[in-house]
This record gives sequence, structure tokens and C-alpha cells, in this order.
Amino acid sequence: MKQRLHNILMAPLGWMLHLLALMPWWVLHAHASVLYFLIYHVVGYRRKVVRQNLLECFPGKSEKERRNIEKEFFRHFADMFFETIKLLHISPDDMRKRIEFVNAEYLDRAFENNQSVMLYISHLGNWEWITSLSLWLSPETMAAGHLLGSSYLPLHNKWVDDFMMKIRSHFGFTLISGHHVLRTMLMTRKAGKQIGIGFISDQHPLPNDQDHVVRFLNHPTAIITVTETIARKLDMRVVYMHMSKVGRSRYVCRVVPLTDHAATTEPGQLTDTYARLLEDNIHEQPAYWLWTHKRWKRRVEYPEGFVDRLHPGDDRPSPSNNKNLSSTSFK
Repeated sequence: MKQRLHNILMAPLGWMLHLLALMPWWVLHAHASVLYFLIYHVVGYRRKVVRQNLLECFPGKSEKERRNIEKEFFRHFADMFFETIKLLHISPDDMRKRIEFVNAEYLDRAFENNQSVMLYISHLGNWEWITSLSLWLSPETMAAGHLLGSSYLPLHNKWVDDFMMKIRSHFGFTLISGHHVLRTMLMTRKAGKQIGIGFISDQHPLPNDQDHVVRFLNHPTAIITVTETIARKLDMRVVYMHMSKVGRSRYVCRVVPLTDHAATTEPGQLTDTYARLLEDNIHEQPAYWLWTHKRWKRRVEYPEGFVDRLHPGDDRPSPSNNKNLSSTSFK
């Protein structure tokens, strides 16, 4: 009864968002510009967090350069809100014009060879639009009944969770609870089908998964390893989804192969490669990573005998136990 009442109360918001999703892009961009002004100049939403993150990650940049990144990030942040809502009613043709997937045929070849694919995803660009990847796969792949989706953690608010599920499944993408993802993958393989599954891996690892530490964006950082563990266990192909923003509400996502046989890689190798590629991706377009999180608020220290695997040959001192680094693991 309580959930039903909550759904009734939230219904007007749902109608408003559906109506908004039907608006043309110029209307959405006008709304986004207003939202940017409100959250950045009026409310100052997490502006201190973003500013501190940029200072710690890019100490070599001038204050003016960091401030420009900061403002561009909030413009992008506002745009992305409306881009995500637009998924409710965007057409396949419009979606294909807005985001291009380069080398998507790699997944077609993998499925033809009876191999599943692990997709390393991050909070860069508009990760919600990766759910349109199915539009770039061959008709034969889609007709074969292979599963394409991503792992996610259900939201506490049931109405919001259902709403986001509707948005993310608009193009046939399947959202799988992180609690059931391995079982779903095994059942899919048992049924003779393959799976292309994305893991957003730039978040805080679980308490029992904080042993893999790298120097990332000038911080000692614990990286999620469960993505690699599953890929190696099931001998999957592994790719990095390299996202670039090429215009307002326009992106290019390159499917970058990391290995055709994860089981043959050394422990930690794929995690290190992902962290290095993500760091490079961020340096290419620093304004488009999600800077509003307190990513390094939980302290992690470099282990004894630490070797900087992401920056071989870099003789700069690694920042360890720096009191200015308020956080040292992904959030």
C-alpha cells in the first residue's frame, strides 16, 4: 500500500519527464543551459568537491585551466541529465546520429565464435547512452538471442529504480542486479547463448575487494577487480569502452579490445590496463568524467614495495600518505 501511494504521488513527475523527452533538442539544450546556471552559479552543487578533486588530480594545471574544466564539467553534467531523459522517446535513427560506436563489429565476431564479451565502462561522457550499443550490432547477432546488458545495483527508491530501468532498456539493453550477475551469465552460457555485459568499474570497490592499489590521477587508488575476476573465470573477450564527446549531445564510443582470452592474462593485468586507459581517456577530455563524487574519501595506502605499473619509467615521486589527499579509493 505504501509503495502504491508513493507511485501515485510520483506519477505527475513521470508524466512531466515523458513530456520533456518528446521535446526537440534545442528545447532540451535551452533547459540544460538554465539548469547549468542554477546548479553552478546559484546553488553551487558540489562545486567545492569538484574543485578539490581537480586540484588534487591536476596540480600541474593553472587555476584558470582547472576553473575552465570545472565550468565545462557542470555544463556537461546539465546536458547529460536531459540526454538521459531523452532516452524515453528517442528514435533509433536519432540515437545513431548522436552516438557512434566504432568497432562494434568486434562483438559480432565474438558471438559468432561462441565467446562472451566483458565491457569495461566508466563514468565518462554519457555512459547511459552505451545502452544503445545494440543499434550497432548486426541483425544476425540480435536475432540469435544473445544477451546484451550491464550489471547494476538496484536503487533504494523503487519508483526511481523502475523509471531508470525503463530508460536503460529502451533499446533492448538488459539490466542485471549485481547480486545475480554471475548466475545470469552462467545460465546464459548453459542455454547456448553468449553475453556482452558491461561493468562500470570506476567506483569504490567492496570492502573485500580493496587489495589492488594503483597510482591513478595522482592518488593511491583501490580499483575494482571483480570485473577481471569474472572475465578470467569465464575466459571472455574483454574490451574498454573509450568515450569521447565530439559536440553537444554527440559522442563517439570506441570498442577497444584488451584480450581475446581473459583466462590467459596474468592476475591484475586487465585491471591495470583498464585503469591506464581510463586515466588517458580522462586526460584527453578532463571535463567529462564524473567529478561530483568524493572519490578518494576512504584512505588507501600504497603497499610495501609498491611499483607504479600504470606509469612505467615515470620518475616522479608517487604521492603516498599525503595529508592533502582526503580520499584514496574510488567512490
